[in-house]
Parts: sequence; structure tokens; C-alpha cells
Amino acid sequence: MSTRTVFLGKLLGLYCLLIGLAMMLHGQTTVATVTALMHDAPAMFVVGIIALLAGLAMVLGHNIWSGGALPVLVTLIGWGTLIKSLLFVFLTPDAEATFFLTGLHYQRLFFVYTAVSLLLGIYLTYAGFTSDVES
Repeated sequence: MSTRTVFLGKLLGLYCLLIGLAMMLHGQTTVATVTALMHDAPAMFVVGIIALLAGLAMVLGHNIWSGGALPVLVTLIGWGTLIKSLLFVFLTPDAEATFFLTGLHYQRLFFVYTAVSLLLGIYLTYAGFTSDVES
């Protein structure tokens, strides 16, 4: 497995684990913060710009669609980040809030989203730290 895939697996895995745990520990605060953020157009534009940079970096640096679950999952996360960032940058603030908060039922499904983050984090961290790196 490539060094880049293993590094991104570890990075994304630890990120998902730590963010998922923090979100779970501070559930109501997280929901309130995300809801307030989604209604703050300038802040969402800045978040979109930063996420766009991260998404582009991942897609340009790691666009691997074969070789097992880890490289494909890292690639899917990169593409997901890029698509989500484009929505943040190009949708109107009202459309963003409607799509992410209402359409995806953020508050009602909060613990489902948190569980997905934790499961992704567990898998990516494990796979990243146990993978053999190509020399």
C-alpha cells in the first residue's frame, strides 16, 4: 500500500475518532453550534473555502479506485469533502441550511452521524496503522 494512503488513513481515522468522541460528549452543544454556523453566511463561506482546499488536495493527491477498502475509502472521503465544500461555496445560505439541517435531519439523526464518524475512525485508524507500506 502506498505511503500516502497509509498516512491519509491514519490522519482521517484519528480525526474521525476524535471528532466523533467530542461530538458525542458534547451532543447538545454540537447541534447548537452547527445549527448556528449554518445560519452564519460569512462563516460558512470561510468553512467552504477551507474544505474546498482540503477536498481538492485529497482528490488531486489520492484518487485511487482499486487496491482494497482503505485506498478506496480514502478516495471516497476526498470526493465527499470536495462535493460538500462546493455546496458550501455555491449554495445560498438558506439552501445550505435547508439541505444540511432539514433535508439530512441533522438534529434528529445526530447520533447516527456521530456513530458513522466513530466507525469510520475505528476502521481507518486500524487499517492505517496495520497496513504494510510500499518501500
